[in-house]
Amino acid sequence: MNTAPEEEFGTKDIRKLLIKQAVPAAVGILFMTVNILIDAIFVGRWIGSLAIAALTVITPVVFIITSIGLAIGIGGSSVISRALGKNDRETALSAFAHQITMVFVLSMVIMLAGFFFSDQMLALFGAKGNIIEPARLFLLPILASAPFMGFIIMGSSVMRAEDKSKFAMVAIIIAAVANIALDILLIKVFDLGIPGAAFATAASYFISFLYILWFFRFKSSMKLQWKHFKLKPKLLSEISGLSLTTFSRQSVISILSILLNHVLYAHGGEHSVTIYGIISRLLMFALFPVSGIAEGFLPIAGFNYGAKKMERVRESIKISIKYAAIIAIVIYSIILVFAHQIVTVFTDDATIIRDTPNALRWVFAASPVIAVQLIGSAYFQAAGQALKALLLTLTKQGFFLIPLILILPHYFGIFGVWVSFPIADILATSVTGSFLLKEMNTKLKSS
Repeated sequence: MNTAPEEEFGTKDIRKLLIKQAVPAAVGILFMTVNILIDAIFVGRWIGSLAIAALTVITPVVFIITSIGLAIGIGGSSVISRALGKNDRETALSAFAHQITMVFVLSMVIMLAGFFFSDQMLALFGAKGNIIEPARLFLLPILASAPFMGFIIMGSSVMRAEDKSKFAMVAIIIAAVANIALDILLIKVFDLGIPGAAFATAASYFISFLYILWFFRFKSSMKLQWKHFKLKPKLLSEISGLSLTTFSRQSVISILSILLNHVLYAHGGEHSVTIYGIISRLLMFALFPVSGIAEGFLPIAGFNYGAKKMERVRESIKISIKYAAIIAIVIYSIILVFAHQIVTVFTDDATIIRDTPNALRWVFAASPVIAVQLIGSAYFQAAGQALKALLLTLTKQGFFLIPLILILPHYFGIFGVWVSFPIADILATSVTGSFLLKEMNTKLKSS
């Protein structure tokens, strides 16, 4: 195994390490979210605002597929990082082999289930009225790309675990650039409408998948042999337990998206679904630097935890929260001032432009405090504390936001939906912060 991760993760200045890991991760997330944003912009301006609503309806499908790759990627990479910290090469390689098998099997299950039950899936996700047909046109090509999508996301996490974060960044950039180019070609030039947009997305993931295969064949230090694919129940259980944290978070986001589609349609029709379609993409896009810091933090904390360098783990937590909080404050300030201008990029529909900015400001209102929640739950995942990581990850969407979405609109209408977001952020941050503070004052401090 390449000794660079051990030499750097365990000895190099935490600030420099975090920047080295976080910047490529953030750039990768940026391109991924820009890809999603541009999809929405192209679809909204070249096809119509109804197509944005259809795209919003199938968003839970994309979340489910990517959650498989992300969950297994982060869960398995936690095992890999700690194994590298202990200089246990065989466990790291076996963990990677298990990740490949798990992603392939689960993504195929999702794909086949979607093909056979597409009508039921669309109804469940909130496709109603005029939204049904355009949503169906989006769905099938997205399902076909499920195995490629899952492997790309999983492979990117493994790249970061072996200190190859720049290659992970390139994989995401390739998918984004390919999708944008194909969108222009198929939607604008050949006027293929929604089928063109859907095919562009599926094809872009396949192109990125080929790059990932090339990396692991020629550039990676993770050289697998058939023996590494032999099922080890204990290792499978550990990866599954840690993966459950991320998968549960992503699944809850999918459930939340489904619930929001129904609630928004009930209280405001297609108009409100379109507004949230814009906001949800901005949520993914605007906070990309904060997500990048959380992604960069994971292998650093996991390696040093495995090497029992607890003071370095403690330092990485403090620095990550500080940097993420500063960035989140800047982002919210921009949204607060330029909300109207941001919305006009997506559509020229006067009613959407009128109603979206205020909703956008409320949804982002508590974003300056989310650093504690993101880094805190990431720490417990990096440390292999699966149950705590799972519970803390579910606090915002599962324990707070979903109940608020179900209750507040009955009293405040659509405004109740928007104000639910900052309330959930504040409550989740309070809970996660208390767990993290206790950990830092006991286990990490005493070591």
